Amino acid sequence: MLGKGGSVTLIVLCQVSAMTLWFSATAAASALVAAGSLSGQQSALLTGAVQLGFVAGTLGSALLGIADRFDPRRLFAIATLIGTIANLLLLSVGFDSTATIVLRFVTGAALAGVYPVGMKMAAAWTERSVGLMIGTVVGALTLGSSLPYLFNSISGLEWRTTILVSSCFALVGAFAILMTGIGPRLRVTARFRASEAIAELRRRPVLLANAGYLGHMWELYAMWAWIGVFLKWAVDQTDPALVGHADALTFLVIASGALGCVVAGLLADRIGRTTVTIAAMAISGSCAAVIGFAPVLGLFAVLAIAVIWGISVVADSAQFSAAITELAEPHLIGTMLTLQTCAGFLLTFLTIQGMPIVIKLLGWRYAFAVLAIGPIFGAAAMAWLRQDPDSRRLAGGHR
Repeated sequence: MLGKGGSVTLIVLCQVSAMTLWFSATAAASALVAAGSLSGQQSALLTGAVQLGFVAGTLGSALLGIADRFDPRRLFAIATLIGTIANLLLLSVGFDSTATIVLRFVTGAALAGVYPVGMKMAAAWTERSVGLMIGTVVGALTLGSSLPYLFNSISGLEWRTTILVSSCFALVGAFAILMTGIGPRLRVTARFRASEAIAELRRRPVLLANAGYLGHMWELYAMWAWIGVFLKWAVDQTDPALVGHADALTFLVIASGALGCVVAGLLADRIGRTTVTIAAMAISGSCAAVIGFAPVLGLFAVLAIAVIWGISVVADSAQFSAAITELAEPHLIGTMLTLQTCAGFLLTFLTIQGMPIVIKLLGWRYAFAVLAIGPIFGAAAMAWLRQDPDSRRLAGGHR
């Protein structure tokens, strides 16, 4: 088994590989939406099915305490294999059947054994710099989520190539994760008590950290799911000749968030979790409010705001999870992380599905401004957490 450096590196790489499954169908379908072969609502349902599957998977995992009872490496590997098989089956059924939605749901449920489990595995390797460690893992999730858009930009309209390449990446991650070691802070619970988890979830500091996370999630996945379609529209408004490069631009915007996650992790460990999360939400919320007006200023303005939004919209994500690892009891960390992501992704289903309605009613100029509501709420929750005495447990006393 690998030591700390090798294990953490491999966990990050496996997270990148596995998370390509999340947006594989969304990226592959984006060109079909632009061409009119698939409706925006159908595309949203592809992503929404993954979100609901993830919610179901995390809820089941939390109720059974799976994340705190079993070897996380095997759980990660099995979950990734299931997701890979479901993704590959899309090659047979395409995008226009009920089976497609079922397969995307299964993919999401499987990824419940990847994302929170990967965070727990990484956090187990460090006593300090938890924000940086988890930030790196979430950065890997961000990069993995963006890669299907890169695959799609290379393969053009051939969606099967995007599905196949993302599945191959995930398959490698499923086997490679078994080579990692177990960090010294990992706790496995022989007996799981739901009453303990419920009591922990109701503690005020944990509630406030989760409230901040919900505000963040209101914005994040709706932005990721719809920024590609928005950029196609914006490029068409500003420089129609570049419409064919919209997927590559989408990859750039989403992938830039990986840098935001790492930088925010470094800063949060030094100047405070609440400070960084509030600042990130202020920036991302501002971008959401103004990006719809950017096309009148030209394509450069659109891309500049989009990249800043891409960096800031996910920069704070890991810090809500890091806060849970510091505020929750050690033997319940896996379950608390799973419950946090469960609630957050349930909310994302509503925002992703609601965006087509908002776009139709308000148009692209105002549609993304609705997402700014989340950062406002989340920043308020983190400001409140900052006043709580337990916030001294965050980042070694750096609130």
